[in-house]
Amino acid sequence: MGRGLSLAIGAVRDRLRTMSEGWDRFWFSPADPTLLGVLRVLAGLMLLYTHAVWGLALNDFFGPDAWLSVELVRTLQEYQFAYSFWWWIEPDWMWTAYGISILILAMFTVGLCTRVTSVLSLIVAISFAHRTPEALFGLDQINVMLTLYLTIGDAGRAVSIDRWRARRRGIEDVAPSARANLGQRLIQIHMCTIYFFAGVSKLQGLAWWNGEAMWLAFANLEYQSMDMTWLAGHPLLINVATHTTILWEIFFCALIWNRNWRPVMLAGGTAMHLGIGACLGMWTFGLIMLVGCASFLPNERVRQLVEVLATRRSRAVPVSFPIAASPQAASSALLGGPHQTLPIVVTVDYGPHRSANGSQRFQG
Repeated sequence: MGRGLSLAIGAVRDRLRTMSEGWDRFWFSPADPTLLGVLRVLAGLMLLYTHAVWGLALNDFFGPDAWLSVELVRTLQEYQFAYSFWWWIEPDWMWTAYGISILILAMFTVGLCTRVTSVLSLIVAISFAHRTPEALFGLDQINVMLTLYLTIGDAGRAVSIDRWRARRRGIEDVAPSARANLGQRLIQIHMCTIYFFAGVSKLQGLAWWNGEAMWLAFANLEYQSMDMTWLAGHPLLINVATHTTILWEIFFCALIWNRNWRPVMLAGGTAMHLGIGACLGMWTFGLIMLVGCASFLPNERVRQLVEVLATRRSRAVPVSFPIAASPQAASSALLGGPHQTLPIVVTVDYGPHRSANGSQRFQG
């Protein structure tokens, strides 16, 4: 009895130790920060776009006579902690605050002083969102979510001006870090949560059960950016599209972790969001969701792609050949010499050529 109990306790202890090691490995294993750097650039571009759009009607959203007055918004947020620096901005300083906000987002996008600008970008995104809660869209929420996790993951360590400055100081390699892995995992888990609850909530609607939901979306003139009413003659196709969409959303959180299913799920998500953008006009929302899905791309492949692009860019420099070289020698060097793979942009200097009587005929 005592030996059996000891074996059982030992098995449970081993099981708990394995789970603990797996938990640590999942969240805190050092990871290459290149993928997070790419996500920072993409999310930063979307932040710049959305906040630039606010500037088209800045007075209407943030001015003293805004559509949503400060008193109305504070009443709506009476029992919430909703921070926004717009509460303290005087009307005369409104455009200055807006310009500084855009500058911070631009610095975050290019990765300049990223440890500071990522935090400031998060404050900017939250402040804009809390000042205009009734004018928000899913895009704004995903923007804030990605900025938060990119800040946690220290996303400026790669694909950034900070990285370029570090290389000039002699720091060649980017060491993997646990923060990069933590930021990437948080984005992945959040994307799984979003899709799962989006799929489960759709089950409350009858149209998602009888297969008519996609048709109701295509037939809605408010969202119709492409005429898809020809689908009225193909009800089976509409049913397949409806049920495939909801199955993809519900099972994304499970199948995306399987190495064999991951390409299928990512391809399905790309097709779904691009289709929503093309047919329903929700391009910005579709693109920011694809940025979140990109967190599941393999780190090594992304790093290799970035290195190839960086190498090609660094090779695209003007190259000059010796003055004494003849046109034939220069052509031979270009086609068969050691510089064959180098030039994308090439300047060939043949030197001064003179005629038999010594007069200059050509210089280029």
